[in-house]
Amino acid sequence: MVKPSSAGGGTNLASCAVAAVFIVFAIIAAVTVYLTVFRPRDPEISVTNVKVPSFSVANSSVSFSYSQLSSVRNPNRAAFSHYNNRIELFYYGNRIGFIFIPAGEIEPGQTKRMDASFSVDSFPLASSSASRVSAADFQRPGSGLVVGEESRAGSTVEIESKLEMSGRVRVLGLFTHQIAAKCSCRIAISTVDGSIVAVRC
Repeated sequence: MVKPSSAGGGTNLASCAVAAVFIVFAIIAAVTVYLTVFRPRDPEISVTNVKVPSFSVANSSVSFSYSQLSSVRNPNRAAFSHYNNRIELFYYGNRIGFIFIPAGEIEPGQTKRMDASFSVDSFPLASSSASRVSAADFQRPGSGLVVGEESRAGSTVEIESKLEMSGRVRVLGLFTHQIAAKCSCRIAISTVDGSIVAVRC
């Protein structure tokens, strides 16, 4: 009596093992590509310029107009669709002004410039707020934009600008991810002539 050969079964087992190894490596390669190339990244925000075109002090109250130029870069390989966002100004923790940034889209790897200007209604100065601030007080390694002339500083009022960009990216046209980034700047304004003494972002 002839016993059936087990060679065929061994060949099938080896083929299944090779296929399983191939599938595992394919999954690992796909995950690696996703994490290194297509992994969602938050937008990159930088404030490139701030201005105070008009400034007025009367009866211990301040009013001014404010202009800010920001750049938002999309580091992803998919378009970044951002929602309605806004730039806000704060003084001693209280919001003194804001402007909405309309929803839009930034193409992959592209940078979008956003120029926002608005007026800030009159608000009272805090009794201890008008102090002397120099550009050196704001300047630290990696602090960003610093402008102004210390000789023109005199007494100053310090405000804070906050910009948040939130939205979504659709990776590979299938997976939607929520991403966001924030940027805040301290701004010292001379109460003598409204010039900007220093900015630190």
